[in-house]
Amino acid sequence: MVKQMSRANRKLEHIKYALESNKEEVSAFDGMKIIHQSVTSLNWDDIELHTKLGGLSLSSPLFVNAMTGGGGMDTETINKNLAIAAKETGISMSVGSQMSAIKNNEEERTYRVVRSENPNGIIFANLGSEASVEQAQRAVDMIEADALQIHLNVLQELIMPEGDRNFERMESRIEAIVNRLPVPVIIKEIGQGFSKESALRMKNVGVEYIDVAGKGGTNFSIVENRRRKTPLSSFDYWGIPTPASIKEVHSVFPECQLLASGGIRNGLDGAKSLILGAKAFGMAGSLLKVLVNEGLEALVERIEDIHKEVQMIMLMLESKTPDQLAGKPHVFTGELYDWIHQRI
Repeated sequence: MVKQMSRANRKLEHIKYALESNKEEVSAFDGMKIIHQSVTSLNWDDIELHTKLGGLSLSSPLFVNAMTGGGGMDTETINKNLAIAAKETGISMSVGSQMSAIKNNEEERTYRVVRSENPNGIIFANLGSEASVEQAQRAVDMIEADALQIHLNVLQELIMPEGDRNFERMESRIEAIVNRLPVPVIIKEIGQGFSKESALRMKNVGVEYIDVAGKGGTNFSIVENRRRKTPLSSFDYWGIPTPASIKEVHSVFPECQLLASGGIRNGLDGAKSLILGAKAFGMAGSLLKVLVNEGLEALVERIEDIHKEVQMIMLMLESKTPDQLAGKPHVFTGELYDWIHQRI
C-alpha cells in the first residue's frame, strides 16, 4: 500500500528537492547561437519590453512561472516575496497548483497573498488537468487571476508514489474549462516539453495558449525519485529540450500564443526563445534559488539584469519590441540541430 502524506508536506518536499537538484550549468539553449549583427540604427531609449500575449498586455516578456503555495507559512512567505519582486519589476507571475487550497480552505492565504501584495499585476492561477470547471473558476476567483494555467504532469504523477494513474478525461476536462472560463487558459507542461503531436491535440480542443515547459529546468522526475524508496531513475532525462519544443509547437500551431519555460537561465536564453517563436518566457527554479539563498533585494536585481540582457540583444538585433525578435538570424549545433532536422 502506498503511504500517503499531506499535500502541505509534499509541497515542502518539492521545494527542498527542486532547490537541491536544479543545476543550470549546461542547457539545450547552448546548442543555439544568435548571429551577431554589427550594425544597428536603434537607441537604447527606443527599446520597449511591453508585449502582447493574446488578450493579455504584459509589461515584459519575462514572467515568474509556477512554483509553490499550499505548504503553510513557508510557501506563503515565498509567494509573498515573489509577488513583491514581480510588482517592483513589473513582470507577471503564476502561483503553484491551487488544488491544496481547494481541498483545504486554510491554505488559501498562501495564494491570496500574491494578489494582496500585487493588486494591479498580471497573475496566473494554476491547477492540474484533473480539475473540474467549478474548481478552475474557484482557483481564478481565489486570486482574481488574469489567466489560468493548467499543468500537464503525467510523468510526475506516474513516478509519484501517491500520484494519479487515470488520464482518460484529460482532454475533455481541458476543453470544458477552455470553453467556459472567462479568462485565457494556458496549457503547460512541467518539465518534459510539448511535442507537435500534443500541440495539435490541444489545438483541436480549443486551446490557444501553450507553455512548452521543456526539459532543462527543474526536473520533477528527479524530484519525485528522491521521494521514492526505489527510484525509477531511467526517466530522469526523459523529455523534449525547451528550444526543440518551441520549434515543434510553432511548426504545427504557428498562431498559438506560445510561452517558453524550462531551463531558461538568463536574458540570453529568454531572447533565444523569442527568436524561435515564443511570445513570453518564464523562469522559476533559478529565481527561487536567488530568493532563498540571497534574499528579496537580490531577486529584484536579478530580474532587472535579465531585462537588461534582453534589451541589449534587442538593440543589437534591431528589435524595438520583443515580438520583432521572432526569426532573427540564428544557427543550431549538436544534438539540438539533429533533433530539429529530424522532427521539424
